[in-house]
Amino acid sequence: MAGLGGGLAAFGRCTHAVVRALPESLCRQALRSVAGPEVDFARAEREYQLYVGVLRGKLGLQVLELPADESLPDCVFVEDVAVVCEETALLTRPGAPSRRKEVEAMKRALESLNLNIVEMVDENATLDGGDVLFTGREFFVGLSRRTNQRGAEILADTFKDYAVSTVPVHDSLHLKSFCSMAGPNLIAIGSSEAAQKALKTMQQMSDHRYDKLTVPDDAAANCIYLNVPSKGHVLLHRAPEEFPDSAKVFEKLKDHMLIPIAATELAKVDGSLTCCSVLINKASE
Repeated sequence: MAGLGGGLAAFGRCTHAVVRALPESLCRQALRSVAGPEVDFARAEREYQLYVGVLRGKLGLQVLELPADESLPDCVFVEDVAVVCEETALLTRPGAPSRRKEVEAMKRALESLNLNIVEMVDENATLDGGDVLFTGREFFVGLSRRTNQRGAEILADTFKDYAVSTVPVHDSLHLKSFCSMAGPNLIAIGSSEAAQKALKTMQQMSDHRYDKLTVPDDAAANCIYLNVPSKGHVLLHRAPEEFPDSAKVFEKLKDHMLIPIAATELAKVDGSLTCCSVLINKASE
């Protein structure tokens, strides 16, 4: 969810979501950090449709669905190719060269929403949106296998109203492989040593004190918080059948409308909940 913005009062507010359909090439050709079982395409498709259905049907967002591209097996993971904050969209330069053409369709979609588009053209820069955590107050950018210092600098130049701090990411693909915002001022964080170390770095870098929600499973710490006018605090989180212990932790959030969503198949190729959408809060025209 590399989007949202407009000050703390608007944190989590969202009017539009950009998503992208799954190509069948995902099953055999998508990048993955560890070898494992092949993706079941039919099941992945069902999980994806449920996800999009929640955004569109349950939460009332205007969903722009881009077509799948069989030549881009990772294209469903739209979060990595754009960071949107308020009316500005930074088109990234993904760390994996095979993913760089994914930016083209995203650019057209964001132009159709009349956002201010900034393109990352520096060939020394890499940035994946999965490494960008926006808290409503500031940005944390993971320095990972996919994102480098130059990418973080360009993000800081693009969003000058916000502080930007970098966080080393080890043993995970992205910063948001083990953390996300679970509410205003609330960071969901995994229990692994790497996740806790990254949280400590974020705490040291920030002038602000965040609340934290620690879940047993790193992958479950990737959730989507939305502030929906008719529904209040909404949290999309990984399903209890996937991570029962983490789901129990989310159930403690009594002020939130909790929506469990399975991502079993996309998780096989390093996917998570935030990966599959770019969320945008468009001011009323």
